[in-house]
Amino acid sequence: MKILAVSGGIDSVVMLHYLRNDPEVIVAHFDHGIRPNSADDCAFVKRLAEKYGKPFVFERAELGESCSEAAAREARYAFLKRIAKEHNGQIYVAHHADDVIESITINILRGTGWRGLAPMSNPDVARPLKEWTKADIYRYATENQLSFRQDQTNTEGDYLRNRVRERLRFANEIDKEQLLKLYEKQCNIKSEADEILASLSRDNRYSRELAKLDIAVELIRSILANQDVKLTRPQLDNCKKAILEFAPGKRFSLDRDHFLLIERYSFLVEKVQEC
Repeated sequence: MKILAVSGGIDSVVMLHYLRNDPEVIVAHFDHGIRPNSADDCAFVKRLAEKYGKPFVFERAELGESCSEAAAREARYAFLKRIAKEHNGQIYVAHHADDVIESITINILRGTGWRGLAPMSNPDVARPLKEWTKADIYRYATENQLSFRQDQTNTEGDYLRNRVRERLRFANEIDKEQLLKLYEKQCNIKSEADEILASLSRDNRYSRELAKLDIAVELIRSILANQDVKLTRPQLDNCKKAILEFAPGKRFSLDRDHFLLIERYSFLVEKVQEC
């Protein structure tokens, strides 16, 4: 089944219309409870689902006006994952090419590593509009006379994404194309890196040969991220050196809760045992 995340905004409304004839579509709406009129969005999406003859599922939370973007996104995806699991389906979201550029820009501003140049590349989430620009979406909505809801928070300067979006309105189209080419390249690198990690991993152990690869530092960063361990670049360099040089049985401290255990041919991340 295809679990379409429909907020009622133009992007998701276009996605729903685009896939309206697919018999596997389920319309899913998450009401954050952030805006006073958010229940109206839910009612609007429900009417759309009924119009296209699609099953409709929703959930309302009371996150409040002070809720951060990150917290709202986490709650929304928790809902979508739960629905996808219940229906043995895949999540579909309406991210488009302009969203990709915005995310790359935000990640650069935050000092991203190379994986931050490949956002929205989770294979578990489908993005049927990923090749569309915002102009394409507006054109499609106009041609098909689609109605949609306007989210007033999309214009508020309190959110970094909104400020970035406003600045990108004046960006050179050639620069945008270059960013999208970089994105495609980085997605391929990310996919290759994930395959390398999978091939070098066994029972949560990783071959020490990994530290000899050109992208060793980023691979180590990914391994540690899975354990909620975040290190600076110098710390990652020291980690790589430990993997290469430490004798079997030695430990390398990562943070107060985790360490690397070096074995003869492999290494693994372990938690510090409380006394």
